[in-house]
Amino acid sequence: MQQQWLRNTLGLVLAGLILAGCAGQTKTNEPAQIPEESTQTEAPAPIENVEPPKTVDAMGNPLDPNTGNPLSRTFYFEFDRATLSASDLAALELHASFLRDNRDRSVLVEGHCDERGTREYNLALGERRGDTVVSFLTNSGVNRSQLEVVSYGEEKPVDAGHSEGAWHRNRRAELIYR
Repeated sequence: MQQQWLRNTLGLVLAGLILAGCAGQTKTNEPAQIPEESTQTEAPAPIENVEPPKTVDAMGNPLDPNTGNPLSRTFYFEFDRATLSASDLAALELHASFLRDNRDRSVLVEGHCDERGTREYNLALGERRGDTVVSFLTNSGVNRSQLEVVSYGEEKPVDAGHSEGAWHRNRRAELIYR
């Protein structure tokens, strides 16, 4: 009989513990109390006239978002080559980003050569240089309709000299924004 009494007591204690544990987790559907509105009204914070960062210069050319300086628009090539350098790719990616964000803008890509080679060869090489730039831009998400290529070959040198330095400055592709 004492065993029976011990079992019943343990059963009641255990049931009491379970009920006590569940009682602490009961959720009520009472609405959250909303604090009374203050009778004092606060003045709205003044709106500051903060100009957004400029994305173009006075001529409409894009600016580097990190420095605020105009992006380089001239890309140089090695002799008889139409391959972009690694440093040019970073600058062209910034141009691509600008053009993707400004679908109303377009670019004329001018291809140029130095004075060596025939006129016909230099016109073709200048076009390949322009096409290389356009290919990079379109592969970076720029709409092809925003881009146009023209080759001037050797017709528009930036340096009229006849040295390696002058020839290097003339082997280029230039971006002209419109």
